[in-house]
This record gives sequence, C-alpha cells and structure tokens, in this order.
Amino acid sequence: MSSAPKRIKAKERDTILQSLRAGVVPRLGLQHIQVGRNAEIQALIQDLDRIADGGSAIRFIIGEYGSGKTFFMHLLRSVALEKSLVTLHADMTPDRRLHATGGQARNLYAELMRNLSTRTKPDGGALPGVVERFVSAAGLEAAEKNLSVEQVIQQRLAQLQELVGGYDFAQVIAAYWKGHDSGNEQLKVDAVRWLRGEFNTKTDARNALGVRSIVEDANIYDMLKLMATFIQLSGYKGLLVGIDELVNLYKLSNTQARTANYEQLLRILNDCLQGVASGIGFIFCGTPELLMDTRRGLYSYQALQSRLAENSFAKSAGILDTSGPTLRLAQLTPEDLYVLLRNLRHVFASGDSEQYIIPDEGLQAFMAHCNQRIGAAYFQTPRNVIKAFVDLLAVLEQQPNMQWNQLIEHVDILPDLEEPLLNESPEEDQPTELIQTLSDDDELASFRL
Repeated sequence: MSSAPKRIKAKERDTILQSLRAGVVPRLGLQHIQVGRNAEIQALIQDLDRIADGGSAIRFIIGEYGSGKTFFMHLLRSVALEKSLVTLHADMTPDRRLHATGGQARNLYAELMRNLSTRTKPDGGALPGVVERFVSAAGLEAAEKNLSVEQVIQQRLAQLQELVGGYDFAQVIAAYWKGHDSGNEQLKVDAVRWLRGEFNTKTDARNALGVRSIVEDANIYDMLKLMATFIQLSGYKGLLVGIDELVNLYKLSNTQARTANYEQLLRILNDCLQGVASGIGFIFCGTPELLMDTRRGLYSYQALQSRLAENSFAKSAGILDTSGPTLRLAQLTPEDLYVLLRNLRHVFASGDSEQYIIPDEGLQAFMAHCNQRIGAAYFQTPRNVIKAFVDLLAVLEQQPNMQWNQLIEHVDILPDLEEPLLNESPEEDQPTELIQTLSDDDELASFRL
C-alpha cells in the first residue's frame, strides 16, 4: 500500500462514517475510500473529456442493488466539476420521469435544475451564479466593444435561437440582465424561476417575462440541450446530467407510459451517439433487470435492445468492454475489499495510524467471516459489509476493553436481496401508471482512480 494519506478533517471523517452507517453515499471525502474499478473510471473520464471538447456521451451504469452505482456517479460528478463542467443530478421517482402528461417530466427537470452544481458551488443551487457569470461577461465585452449589453447578449445567444425554444430562452436571459441593470430583483427571480421550470402556466410567464412558453413535460430534453449550450457560452466546458434510480421506469405498470419513456431514452441515445447533441453527457444508473427484462425492461423496446446489447465477442471471452453505452460494474475483488476496509479503518482513526483499533489480522478475520456467511455475494454488493464493518469499529471505540475477535463472530450480514416488484398482476388489471419505488439511492461501493 502507498504511503499513508494526510490527517483527515473531523468534518470529513464524521460525514463519511455517518453516511456509511446509514448505508448512503457520503458527499465529502470520496477520495479517502476509493478502490478498484479503474477501467470503468478511465472510460468515463474519456467521456468527460469528449464532452469538454464539444462532443456528447451517454452511459447506462448497470449493477445490482448496493453494487455502487450511486457512488460511481457521485465520483464522476466530482471529476466533472474539476474539469470545469457543470453537473445536474436527480433520482427518478414515481413523480419524476423523462416523459409524462401530468407534470412528472417537469418535476424531473426542476429537480435537476435545483441540483445544478459548479466547482465553486458543488452542492447545488448554482444556476443563478451561472446566469450572473454570463451577463457579467457580456457587460465586460460590451464595454470593450463600445456596444450596449443588450446587443452583446443578443449576439452571444444568437445560436440558441436555432434550437427548439431558443428564442424564449434568450428572452429570459435578456430579462435577467434588465433586472440586473435596473436593480429589479423580482425580474431576476422570475427569470431564474423560468429557467428552473417553476412557472405553472404560460400566462404567468408572459405577465412576468413577456415570453409565451414555459418548461413543460414535452420539452424537457430540448431545454437540457439549450442549457448545455448556454453553459458553454457562460465559460464552462459542458454539462453532465446524472439520473439515478432509472429502475422506476421499469416499475411503471402502464405499458404505454413505460414505452413513451423508453422512446425518450432512445431519442437521447440517438442524439448522443450520432453527435447531434453538443457539450452534453448523460449517465443513467439502473439494475440488470431494468436492462435485460424483455417483457418490461429496456430490452422490451427493440430499438434500445439493439443499441444497448453487450459486445458478444467480449462477453464470450470474459473481457470487460468499456467502449459501448452500457457499462456493467464489475464486482470488487477480495483485494479491493481488503484495501477498502483498510481505508475505512484509516478514516475512522482520522488518518492517524497510531489510533487504529483493529489490526490487519482483524480485517482478514472479518473478511473470512463475511465469506462464510454470505459467500461471493459480498463482493458484488458490499454495502452491507461496509455498514457492518463501520458498526464494528463504532462498538470497539465505545468499548475499549472489548477485543475485536470477541465481536466478529457476532457480525450478522445479509446480502442485498432484489426487492420484488409491487402489483405483479397482469398489466391490464392495473388502473394506475405508478407503483411504489424501491430505494436504491443509498447504493455504495468504493473506487480508486
């Protein structure tokens, strides 16, 4: 193992441990617990570079519950922010979809906009800052060229007007500048609300901003493409959109609603693969059932199946192919898990090797116990193993007189089991499009660049 990392701040330590004990992905300190999956990470970093160069990318991250899809996406978001990209992220839920007629698609867009993040504001809420950066740069350019700011804004946003909805988008940005220039805070607030998709009616938008359109279920993808272009005009390299819990589309009981969402996915996939989209990338996270179920999964839609099918040559040879849009998360090796446990022990000790409360042989005994309890499955979905190990460290910290070997035999770890779908009766008996969502947003595994 490489030299020990520097001391870990108390805030990072507590955030990591509290998140892991709850079974969710920590928002801070990911670098302290990354192990394994180098090939997958390098492939996605190449995608980020392609986006930064004005291209597009799309990936479907496929893994079992607890295999680390959410952690993987958070890690990539961190890398994207370091590369001067802007990121959006949201979880798919019964009230958030890619396509709908009752406001669910607009809910997804609004959640994405609320979570818009930049390097200087990584926790979301960065949309006003992006707009402010654009109009401020326009003001500087206007002063240099001896033009009015409105003229510069119109010139810089001219290419937006070639896209669907681009004219009104440009009008909203111009309205934000007017509010900025005149000190009209309400006008600025209304402009940001429109960009976030928070106007419910076109009448309200026309009264507030003088535009005749709003973000609706039917145009959220067009709005994301407009936002990607605007972000590049604001001085950023591009836009990365991360959507977790895609399994909720699989659980839609209404065939028509499910198919409409798959058609929207196909549209996004085609645009990204054909190079139609520019400066934007998508990451969708889901389970193997979502992908491969030919009755209601992505493979039930023939066009998606042909585009997302695995490389048969790589599969037959047992080789990981990271070049296609589908990326299956390989399970952690025993060596990866051992390094992960060492990292967790190091975090628990705040980076001080003198404060380790369990020796290396204790880590080996813990792994052996896990293997005896649940077999090879604990490499595939390490979430429960991680939680149990952090719980063990917590007990040892609170009971300094207790020996680690007294506790390990009492560790009870169950593998993450796939939860059954609700309402498994025939689809024609289902009166609603929605069924209850499974909780997959707390998935965890660890990676190392």
